Amino acid sequence: MTPENFTWAWGAPAEFILLGITDRWDLRLTLFLIFLPVYLVSLLGNVGMMLLIHVDAQLHTPMYFFLANLSLLDACYSSAIGPKMLVDQLLPRASIPYAACVLQMFLFAGLADAECCLLAAMAYDRYVAIGNPLLYTTAMSRPLCLVLLGASGLGGAVSAVVHTTFTFRLSFCGSREVNSFFCDIPPLLAISCNDTSLNELLLFAVCGFIQTATLSAIAVSYGFIAGAVIRMRSAESRWRAASTCGSHLTAVAMLYGTLIFMYLRPSSSYALDTDKMASVFYTLVIPALNPLIYSLRNKEVKEALRRTWSRCCGPQRRHR
Repeated sequence: MTPENFTWAWGAPAEFILLGITDRWDLRLTLFLIFLPVYLVSLLGNVGMMLLIHVDAQLHTPMYFFLANLSLLDACYSSAIGPKMLVDQLLPRASIPYAACVLQMFLFAGLADAECCLLAAMAYDRYVAIGNPLLYTTAMSRPLCLVLLGASGLGGAVSAVVHTTFTFRLSFCGSREVNSFFCDIPPLLAISCNDTSLNELLLFAVCGFIQTATLSAIAVSYGFIAGAVIRMRSAESRWRAASTCGSHLTAVAMLYGTLIFMYLRPSSSYALDTDKMASVFYTLVIPALNPLIYSLRNKEVKEALRRTWSRCCGPQRRHR
């Protein structure tokens, strides 16, 4: 008996077949040409944001500490899925080994939920900065920032362990064809030959708890922020507060809107072919948009970029 047949007999196939976004070769080539620059923008934008925050001393504040870690999550998040998906667009038959599928789901689930928790921590950071600016650096101390970051990572890790463990304890004794371009939870549940009621309940409960808890924390923080803005006498101060929060609210709306659409609904309403485009949006597009949103709408980031550019290129120009 071959190793593949052996693992198949126990309900764990040696590999899964990824059906991808489409089976039309011309569309797959077009999608490759579209998604490649999107992924490169995501990777270079997020890595560039991390490096900029690291090298510019004026960005060494709690707000940019969280932003640098958000960029790290986005870079890892898109890289867990993007390169494999791009290569698969050029292959006649896309597959993924069983162990790689487990790892991909663990990373995807953990990083997505960690980002939700981190966005909640960033909302609290904005409340402290706007509500009590004079004590901001004292209130948002380095230990507190590390605790919030660690709690975000812990939340993501717990979610990843739960989803991955309960998904891959199922038997896949029927089809090996996953109707997606990566190892997402609903397409894998669809091909299992076991009862998936518990998995569907856990998916709804865990995602529901994390997203409800973090959205509630964000809503409460912005409720206090709104009160602080209303009490401001200066129109300039109000505009500065609004512009500071605008980027964060945009990131929250994009991520939570997509995740709620994907995972917080009955399994009977899943339409895997339609859901693929939503999956593309939160796995590739959102990580590419976040560094653009935080840089184009942020005066401090643009000024830091100018300072860094002048330090790197200014001496060369003067020498010439």
